[in-house]
Amino acid sequence: MSSATLALRLALLGNPNCGKTALFNLLTGSRQKVANYPGVTVDRKEGQFTTPSGKHFRVLDLPGAYSLNAASADEQITREVVLGTLAGEERPDLIVCVSDATNLRLNLRLVLEVRRLGLPMVLALNMTDLAKKRGIEIDLPALQRELGMPVVETVAVQRGGASALIARLEAALPAERPPPTGWPSPDIAEVSATQREVRRILAASVREPALDTRVDERIDRVVLHPVWGMLILAATLFLMFQAVFSWASLPMEWIKAAVGALGSLLGERLPDGILRSLLVDGVVAGVGSVLIFLPQILILFFFILALEDSGYLPRAAFLLDRLMGKVGLSGRSFIPLLSSFACAIPGILAARTVANWRDRLATIMIAPLMTCSARLPVYALIIGAFIPDTTVAGVFNLQGLVLFFLYVLGVVSALAVAGVLKLTLSRGAQHPLLLELPAYRWPHARNLMIGLLERARIFVTRVGSIILALMVILWFLSSFPAPPADASGPAIQYSYAGMLGRALEVVFAPIGFNWQISIALVPGMAAREVAVGALGTVYALSAAGNDVSEQLAPMLAADWPLATAYALLAWYVYSPQCLSTLAVVRRETNSWRYPLLMAGYLFALAYAAAFVTYRVALLVTGG
Repeated sequence: MSSATLALRLALLGNPNCGKTALFNLLTGSRQKVANYPGVTVDRKEGQFTTPSGKHFRVLDLPGAYSLNAASADEQITREVVLGTLAGEERPDLIVCVSDATNLRLNLRLVLEVRRLGLPMVLALNMTDLAKKRGIEIDLPALQRELGMPVVETVAVQRGGASALIARLEAALPAERPPPTGWPSPDIAEVSATQREVRRILAASVREPALDTRVDERIDRVVLHPVWGMLILAATLFLMFQAVFSWASLPMEWIKAAVGALGSLLGERLPDGILRSLLVDGVVAGVGSVLIFLPQILILFFFILALEDSGYLPRAAFLLDRLMGKVGLSGRSFIPLLSSFACAIPGILAARTVANWRDRLATIMIAPLMTCSARLPVYALIIGAFIPDTTVAGVFNLQGLVLFFLYVLGVVSALAVAGVLKLTLSRGAQHPLLLELPAYRWPHARNLMIGLLERARIFVTRVGSIILALMVILWFLSSFPAPPADASGPAIQYSYAGMLGRALEVVFAPIGFNWQISIALVPGMAAREVAVGALGTVYALSAAGNDVSEQLAPMLAADWPLATAYALLAWYVYSPQCLSTLAVVRRETNSWRYPLLMAGYLFALAYAAAFVTYRVALLVTGG
């Protein structure tokens, strides 16, 4: 058998924030792939690397774990992989336990647990440069002797920082692997014995300075202060919030222009017919509707990865945990919910930072209630058409106050739904937020770049293919059948989407929606802002040649009663999610149950809010 086929299975195992993924990136570079473990939404990262002598390794970056006594989905996956009991996953030939050299007291518990399994192991002491700066002296020969395994030093954020590990892997040949075994949950006595063993090993091999030279505690006195800490957090989140909106606007315009140019090119080169309509209105428009969110995704995850790499993100979660816990959420839920103001898709993806499944599910289910940027075109159209541009109290713009009220209504509704979920869907014992507060450090550019490329690939491949198919389906519904030769009115009225709009008018008439609005809701399923374009299409031919972009607002003001406008605003506060969001929820929860439940409860809220608003408005306005 050739050496190329003898790829040894190497698993990187360690606590969260120990630099394990940075070491994975250093070893494998771009030769890695990310997927999900079967049946769960936990990321599976695998890469390859070859030593200078030609030895090949398949490297698996296991989810971070504090113990084999699993308390989360991530730790459950890690335990099953190490034990060899996970279906479809081969047991590793070699375990590299990655430990934070500045915090061995916490890290060695996992090392001792895995040692009992009898697998070939190497201990990689990561961040040894920081340990030396802090005056921590580690006697490697003594630590090797006490643990009975090879110990090497690594600095995963430096080029060549894994050379000692690679040299060890050149020489290490795994012994015969023991058969898969179970893992009995340790009792209190066994946990206490493990902790005593950790203290004994540290006393024999590690010497820490008598004086604490770290500045982390002094920084934490400010960062974790109940007043100053919240102000710092608010400023940080404000910068993130502004960046997701403002920094993304220019690249989003570039993507929009590129997609538009491609559509125009195809429209000019292809003859009029079904193929041109499919490519321009279906495929190109579908891809564009996905890629337009990519800058927001990357900016969002840039901040999340940078805050996580710096050690600040766990501290932000700690600050907000008590506040969020009152409605059944975790402190980690705040950033995903905040990012949902830009788009629910990156917010739902960011919910991966919530380790506990119960809290993560609640975060995903209420993320769509944050007022995303896709609602703004609809809000701007209706507010501009029906709300006077006047000043209130000599300071505030009435239109701006209405927009602010819609945002606040979404936030309050999200907290209310979270409280209901706490008592129903996600009922059960409240999980306390247990966090390790890692040392502060500068984010590493290489890790940020790899993380952003990974997120971009995940977003495009997981969401793009689904949305492309859905957009093609919507194109078909809006394009067929063709209107008869003597037809009057917009062509969409005679399509399947138009027929559906007429049928839906019966359902939506009690909340004041006419057939034009009902039609607009159909393509609006792909993206909310599409509803504005759909309304423009519906009213275009009836405008007798007038410029619809300028005349649409006056048309709506002349055609709709005020109660209908108010009802449509209320509808869009809760409007059922666009198909792309539901597709992401399906991917993130690995089930159709939750996206269907999300669509159902949002539809019920939207219909109820629009019904009450419409009826009250009719009473107030007199019809």
